[in-house]
Amino acid sequence: MATPHISAEPGDFADTVLMPGDPLRAKVIADNYLDDVREVTNTRNMLGYTGRYGDTPVSVMGSGMGIPSMSIYAFELYTQYEVEKIIRVGTCGGISPAVKVRDIIVAMGASTDSSVNRTRLDGDDFAAIADYGLLEATVNAARAAGATPRVGNVFSSELFYNPRANFFDTLKAHGILAVEMEAAGLYGVAAETGKRAVSVLTVSDHVVTGASTSADERQNSFQEMMQVALEAAAHTN
Repeated sequence: MATPHISAEPGDFADTVLMPGDPLRAKVIADNYLDDVREVTNTRNMLGYTGRYGDTPVSVMGSGMGIPSMSIYAFELYTQYEVEKIIRVGTCGGISPAVKVRDIIVAMGASTDSSVNRTRLDGDDFAAIADYGLLEATVNAARAAGATPRVGNVFSSELFYNPRANFFDTLKAHGILAVEMEAAGLYGVAAETGKRAVSVLTVSDHVVTGASTSADERQNSFQEMMQVALEAAAHTN
């Protein structure tokens, strides 16, 4: 039965859903990486598809930008469509000096300035962390592909244009690898619903050094990240 935000029917989604922010990127993933693809939802133009990666059923759907949008879609997928695993695939801005553009980051944890996870714990801090099995499968897939994934803490920001002085210096001092906008929300929803999640991110630019990727580099990095995410989906029970 459709939800207010997803027009799919029961059984339309696979056990595992890959979630980029951009719904058009979801279409690109479906068209280029999955077989036997069918569109299962398009409410508000938030496109979702289900197909196969090898022998593994996989769905892909956009999440929109920011924690509120990700939280709505993840909650409905987990609770209404029997989805067990969500893998966020997206980009991020590097912060740590050890991180370079085009690096793949696997977000073991996600700090945030959002209050959503504190709300879940009646004002107490909540450690927003990835599912270990998914994280391990993702790291193994990245290494098998010849990549050296960076594993650690990211920061899910409520504001893309953050006015706080020395904001990135503070994050760097605390070992934050990169900044993005969705992982902490996804991890909170997964914990609330008893499901599993991980975020796999490509560093598209470095907010401290100013380094950035070209269009070709972003395309190549996207392909590397998708190979890692799909292999992780195929090799996680």
